[in-house]
Amino acid sequence: MQARTPQDSDTIITELMVPAYANFGGKIHGGILLGLMDKVAYACSTKHAGNYCVTVSVDGVDFIEPVEVGDLVCMMARVNYVGNTSIVVGIKVTAENVKNRSVKHTNTCYFTMVAKGDNGKPAKVPPLLLDNFTDVKRFGEALFRKDLKKYRNEQMKRNKTEISKDELMSLLQGERCEIHL
Repeated sequence: MQARTPQDSDTIITELMVPAYANFGGKIHGGILLGLMDKVAYACSTKHAGNYCVTVSVDGVDFIEPVEVGDLVCMMARVNYVGNTSIVVGIKVTAENVKNRSVKHTNTCYFTMVAKGDNGKPAKVPPLLLDNFTDVKRFGEALFRKDLKKYRNEQMKRNKTEISKDELMSLLQGERCEIHL
């Protein structure tokens, strides 16, 4: 299986934000943006894998700036990391107000996708050919996020099964909750 560069699978989707996408506050629903991000992650990962891909997880979705009706939203996706069957796609989202010619960065997030073969089982993906320092850095950052996610999941599992009542009560001191047991 021949390695592919991140640029081989670069994908950009641009869509006009219409009133039907807006919430009661006049801003675009986060769910609409998540749906568009999922589409661009699918397109990018499928181009790299040469197979159908499914979303496994989404990391780092912070809505930094609101998106307005009439904005052109641009989703730029690039493969940042590959495992045996998984692909991490980094997505940068911008919103352009064409009337006043301003562009704002609204999101950066990471979708983990898994390639599926014709039999529906996970399929091996091509390695990633890193030919510039920016792509090397993105690959390394993906490894760091992977380690942090593993640590976070282990800690949450520990907290669910091993935390004592006293530890929990101490943790809640000074928080905005009332406990009536």
